Amino acid sequence: MPPKPKTDAERQQLRQLIIDAARELFVARGVEAVTMREIAKRIGYSATSIYLHFADKEALLRAICDTDFLALATSLKAVLQIQNPLERMYAFAQGYAAFALSNPNHYRLMFMAERTLCDPEDSSLQQNNAEQDAYFQLKTVVNDVYEAGYFREDLKDVDLIVQTLWAATHGVCSLQISMSEDKWVQWSDISLRLQLMQDVMMRGLLRQDTREEK
Repeated sequence: MPPKPKTDAERQQLRQLIIDAARELFVARGVEAVTMREIAKRIGYSATSIYLHFADKEALLRAICDTDFLALATSLKAVLQIQNPLERMYAFAQGYAAFALSNPNHYRLMFMAERTLCDPEDSSLQQNNAEQDAYFQLKTVVNDVYEAGYFREDLKDVDLIVQTLWAATHGVCSLQISMSEDKWVQWSDISLRLQLMQDVMMRGLLRQDTREEK
């Protein structure tokens, strides 16, 4: 068994080790099926060591949620600095997809696995915080496009636009993560699928003169 962590850095390293092992097991077998003892065994520690960091499995799941959702929001912060609102919206979708496809286990547990939903009341993250909340980031990006008058005049519900754009990007990403190795389908290149999805969405959402400008 590894030695007991003594410094703050060592304790933080162990905490991250627990989170990574738990995420992997939760994705592979489902949250309900995995025990804290199994997580401890995966990393070579005792269950007692796990409980020193997390009170129970729900607390561990919340920590994973907070870690991964913060990582997503952090990865998208640079996009928010793009000045042109349309370019910013395109780049946001591309950045979101890049995070999903580069971190498939994170994304599976965040958006594809059956689990207890993470309650904002129990989270260490703040809703509507541009540093921590990727959904708020997306809503801000889309609202800027709306305020600039680029969307079709009949589209008045920003939340509807936000959730539809999210669903479209999620659909492409989730198929790639879950089925890219499936030989039944002759998959086109993922970058081409993402680009076509964006083009189709923009043709449906933007005013014609805006599409021509883009």
